[in-house]
Amino acid sequence: MSTQPAHRESQHEVNSPTRQTGGTNKTSDVRGNVSASDTHPQGRPPVNFRDKIYPSLPRYSGVYSVGVLDIEVPVSSPRTFSSISRKGRHLLELETVLFSIYYPSALGSGSGRDSAGRGRWNRGNWLSRPRKETSEGYARFAGIPRWLMMGWFLCTTWFTLIPAHRNAQLARHWPPEKNARHAGYETKSQTGPPPEGEGESPVFPLLIFSHGLGGTRTAYSSICGEFASYGFIVIAMEHRDGSGPRTLVNHTKDGRGNIRSHDGKLDHTEKERKRGYDRVDYIFPKDNPMDTAPNNDKGVDEELRRAQLELRKAEIKELKGILEKIWRGEGDNIAKMNLRQKGFAGASTRGLKGIDWPAWKGRFHLEQITMLGHSFGAATAVEVLRHREDFPGISQGIIYDIWGAPVRLKDELQIEAPLLAINSEAFMYWEKNFDVVSQIVDEARSNGALCWMMTVQGTIHISQSDFHLLYPRTCRHLLRATVHPKRAITLNINASLEFLKLVMPERISKMNRGDDEGILSVTVLDELPTDRMPDQKWIAMSLKAPHDLVRRARKYKGGAVDKEVWMHVAPTDSELESWGFERVGEGDKKGLRKKDGQGRVDVLPNAAGGDEKSDGRVVNDAVG
Repeated sequence: MSTQPAHRESQHEVNSPTRQTGGTNKTSDVRGNVSASDTHPQGRPPVNFRDKIYPSLPRYSGVYSVGVLDIEVPVSSPRTFSSISRKGRHLLELETVLFSIYYPSALGSGSGRDSAGRGRWNRGNWLSRPRKETSEGYARFAGIPRWLMMGWFLCTTWFTLIPAHRNAQLARHWPPEKNARHAGYETKSQTGPPPEGEGESPVFPLLIFSHGLGGTRTAYSSICGEFASYGFIVIAMEHRDGSGPRTLVNHTKDGRGNIRSHDGKLDHTEKERKRGYDRVDYIFPKDNPMDTAPNNDKGVDEELRRAQLELRKAEIKELKGILEKIWRGEGDNIAKMNLRQKGFAGASTRGLKGIDWPAWKGRFHLEQITMLGHSFGAATAVEVLRHREDFPGISQGIIYDIWGAPVRLKDELQIEAPLLAINSEAFMYWEKNFDVVSQIVDEARSNGALCWMMTVQGTIHISQSDFHLLYPRTCRHLLRATVHPKRAITLNINASLEFLKLVMPERISKMNRGDDEGILSVTVLDELPTDRMPDQKWIAMSLKAPHDLVRRARKYKGGAVDKEVWMHVAPTDSELESWGFERVGEGDKKGLRKKDGQGRVDVLPNAAGGDEKSDGRVVNDAVG
């Protein structure tokens, strides 16, 4: 598998962080990890007084501090999708593409003046700006009065901040061996030596994340930020397909993307022209507003959902073009086109000030890109993986709790890339959806790809988003989630990092310091459990846990991972052998190893022990 090399000049321009101040004594530990305390200001944790008053998001557990920036730029060709219209105008229009980038940030992030020379570092709001607009969008999405939703957010997450520093500089150092979960936050101020054959500054792998229905680019900040803290650059899309609560599409004031250049291509009201932006609210299917419900007799609105998927794919294609320009060193041109700066709706006054765009040149891989998403975003990932010829460089996928109804089974184009599927327990009991996930995984396996499919016990559909972290009592008491929300995120992240270590080339995953809990080596189930299956009317929404009060109240204190994860599908011995892996060890030491010994992970311990099912999967005959 080939990779895009970093430009040579970028490697010479970017000095090692341990050489940024001359004549300074360096200290290192027995592993060769260099403390940055003598060569660079200590990074400051992204915590302030707000985090002690309002619900807060946990700090990221990886080896890097995390930076975040927002970009909205006009697309190359504004257009509409499908003939679906309401009130005489097209519903689905593509005018700009909006996304946040979560990335490993430089040593000293959060300390002293910010990257633009201001006196205080800034962190983005979790509730997207303008917060009043976003609140109104959620009210419409949830079907409750606007004043009630506004009051709810004001009392809970109105002032919640994302634990990432806005516009921090991109990291230029290789990480130490231990992550923050084991070595404390201080590890983010340490460096490690470059691996043999690598430059002084790492080149980071790319992940593209697609949100689900009711989601935004900030609703999964914990998943995205966690990946970034382990050395990935993560692009969190905000789709403008009417799948989010509300998103604002800015009009440029002049140049490309000016609203006058769209006449005849897009529909704009006079009010939208004057205020300078469009509102895109959640689109409820006509005559079938609850097409997502498991017990909906009318089924999914296929015309709308397929059109939304087409728009999402077009956004991702536009995104890849933007990323290629940044990789070539044209980040300054992207910044000039950015519509998320002072004077535009939903923008921070800081815009992209302080970003050193030349430092981004050649600093991420344009191959071995991972496509991942949650719910409808997971369905988007499936579509992208099926059309990889349109998305060069995308090489594997991760689907979190996929909503399978929009996915066409037995499609002419099929997945041929490694795939990891992680379900919530609530969705596992939705038989029809579980069957779709199983068939998607079977599709990839039949084409020779390594695949795993599992369920995290005690989780509900929003356990892979920030909502479970920010509203734990609601999820515990109303939706009957039994897993601790932080542990739910940890299990999803650790399983994903184990997967990526195995399927990505060693060079690209060198900075991946994720914990190897042996999740991928958990033994495949004989049959699906049904202990917490709710009544049919609550299928996919909540769990049945009437006698689980003690379990729901306790925090995770450690234990065997096979008591937390159910494995449904895993590679057989022959599949592993075809990819150059072999099983090693016995009992609780059983794991996977690359035969050539070149993988980042030599052994993955099997927490459960035991033998794999002969066919590597479990048949869904225990549900219903």
